[in-house]
Amino acid sequence: MYAHSWHDLPLQLGSVLENFNQSIGNNAQFVAFTDSDYISEDVTFAIKSVGSDETILFTFSRSHCTARVGRPEEALFSLAALPFQWEHMFKKNPVVPYQSFWALYGQNIRQEGVEVIGDHLAFANYAHIWRTILDVLHDVYCGPNDVDLQPEQEDDFLVGRYIFINTAAWGRCKVFFERSGTGPREILFLHTAGSDSRQYHGVMNDSRMRTRCTMVAFDLPSHGRSFPSAQALGGHSNSEDAYIEIIAAIIKALGMKKPIICGASMAGQACIALAIRASETGIGGSIPLQGCERVEMKREWHDKSPLINSATFNPEWVYGMMCPTAPSANRKLLWHTYSGQAYGVYHGDLDFYFNGWDGRGRVETIDTKICPIFFLTGEYDWSNTPQMSEDTARKIPGAKFKRMPNLGHFPATENPAIFVPHLLEAVNFIDAELDLTGKL
Repeated sequence: MYAHSWHDLPLQLGSVLENFNQSIGNNAQFVAFTDSDYISEDVTFAIKSVGSDETILFTFSRSHCTARVGRPEEALFSLAALPFQWEHMFKKNPVVPYQSFWALYGQNIRQEGVEVIGDHLAFANYAHIWRTILDVLHDVYCGPNDVDLQPEQEDDFLVGRYIFINTAAWGRCKVFFERSGTGPREILFLHTAGSDSRQYHGVMNDSRMRTRCTMVAFDLPSHGRSFPSAQALGGHSNSEDAYIEIIAAIIKALGMKKPIICGASMAGQACIALAIRASETGIGGSIPLQGCERVEMKREWHDKSPLINSATFNPEWVYGMMCPTAPSANRKLLWHTYSGQAYGVYHGDLDFYFNGWDGRGRVETIDTKICPIFFLTGEYDWSNTPQMSEDTARKIPGAKFKRMPNLGHFPATENPAIFVPHLLEAVNFIDAELDLTGKL
């Protein structure tokens, strides 16, 4: 039974509003996000429980914010959720899918009862600000999440360079890749939609991985440190054939011998597609992270719009997919890389993630004697849930699946220290399977 007081948010949270008002102006992230001449007038938004008009209003301007009790009609937009959803959100270490309002509202996924009321354009353009304000309110109310610590990195073992790749979808492009490790097993990492291979630096610097594997990661054309493709600026699009063609071209150009492929989200789906087409692509194992046979979602317009700043909206859209106890520096890196991509790149990658990938009726054809496959899925992912990955794995004779606690949609980036043991388990499984069949 959930506390009745969460129906009335001012009753539940009102006692900490004074402390919030004293704290918010000292929050460096809030100050940085609101340090803009564009915010020349006060902006007010609200939070409320579904079925109640009892509202907390937040009014912010440049480097200033105050919270008070008021009425929803005073707000430009209101964030509404069911009482029990607010209660779970305001736990010290929220469980999935309550790690943030984004996890409730989702990337084209809506938890029951969750709604944005009012000006949706303002909601999107101020997403980074209202999310930060709610983070501060959470910490004032119940204390900060018990964020994992990780040691400062002293040395970096990655070496990067460029190579020219020519593909039908993207033309001739100068592609950035990086290597690390001297181990006997080759592994190729694929980054998520709208990001780049900096996601794998923690893994590629890990001594356990450097001993076991020789690792390569690259940035897709128009992503990260790679140069623009032949597609029009803002017109990037991705598909199964385009994706597989460039992966196969990288493997050939770098002389890799039956590498294991590992990637998350969009790249997790590519790992499944590559396993289906293993004889064509020359891979020797697949580790889909956050992958399944099909993600059914309705496309929305926020991620590519002349009215919305994609440099703030797109990273916010994915921010709530992470485990809330992941080290702060790693969550910051993910926000940064999603903010730093060119206009339309994230949207174009989602052409593949939402609409282009369909493994239904195909995943059953994966020959795990030729290409063993091991699914790893973080429990905090509400976009590609562990259940979705497990259901897909069950359709593939010989496939393995493992649910990863305390990790979300970006496991390799969020917390490499706890992800690497899962990854090594998958690598060892693949090699053992290939050794049994004489394919290694």
